[in-house]
Amino acid sequence: MAYVNPARHIYASIADGNGVSLLGGIIHTRGESFAKLLYLAPSSRLDHPDLPALIDNLSAEAGGWGAFHVLAEVNEVSSAFDGLRKSGFSVYAWQRMWEISQITESGSRTSANENGSSHWKRAESVHQAVIQSLYQQIVPPLLHPVEPVPRRAAGWMVEKDGKCYVHVTQGIYGIVLTPLIHPEVVDVGAKIISLVGHLRDRRNRPVYLRVRSYQAWLEPALVDLGARSAERQAVMVKHLTRLVKDEQTVLTAQPNAVSVQPSRVSRMEK
Repeated sequence: MAYVNPARHIYASIADGNGVSLLGGIIHTRGESFAKLLYLAPSSRLDHPDLPALIDNLSAEAGGWGAFHVLAEVNEVSSAFDGLRKSGFSVYAWQRMWEISQITESGSRTSANENGSSHWKRAESVHQAVIQSLYQQIVPPLLHPVEPVPRRAAGWMVEKDGKCYVHVTQGIYGIVLTPLIHPEVVDVGAKIISLVGHLRDRRNRPVYLRVRSYQAWLEPALVDLGARSAERQAVMVKHLTRLVKDEQTVLTAQPNAVSVQPSRVSRMEK
């Protein structure tokens, strides 16, 4: 049904060299500056010699949608890791996916519910400024062009201190939570337990917490809660634009005997 979603672009391509096929897919949401590498299949063919050509084809389509770069998440031990690097991807962060589906069954649940600071509420448009401020404090500035500031509130937050926000993405096979939690927050474990309890209509789907390397301080709390982590993944980016510097003289009114140094004007080129 994603194909009939007017707010989303999806494109698939296939490399069929030497009788061996490799399929790839890419996805983009209208208005976003990035696209995501959705899949490469089958997993047994990730060393396909035509992988770079397949990536180029997918990236060209993303460029036509207006994306400036393509993101990919891949296990660092996967055979696709080297192939993606040869295709122009570079690592900008690391992450682990932690399954937190069962942590509400721990003995800490009562204390979490009794802790007034653990009360979560759905984020709304009025909270957008608070969420963006939290993003600026947590995500390193060098990553801002790759991971743009959230444009809308789509998750849960602890409104009391404005230092806990979790973006929620749901699918058929699970729910993924992406946290923005300030290091000053206390009782992180209790807050995570309380958050899982707030998720409605789970239908027995597993719940995962995505922890990027710049929030690795959350991992000891997850270990204490009994959460299970998957293998570490590389978060990679392939840039589809390059900075072109053109010297152009800017004419302005100036006092006599004052020289003007021409300014440098830059543009982004697909």
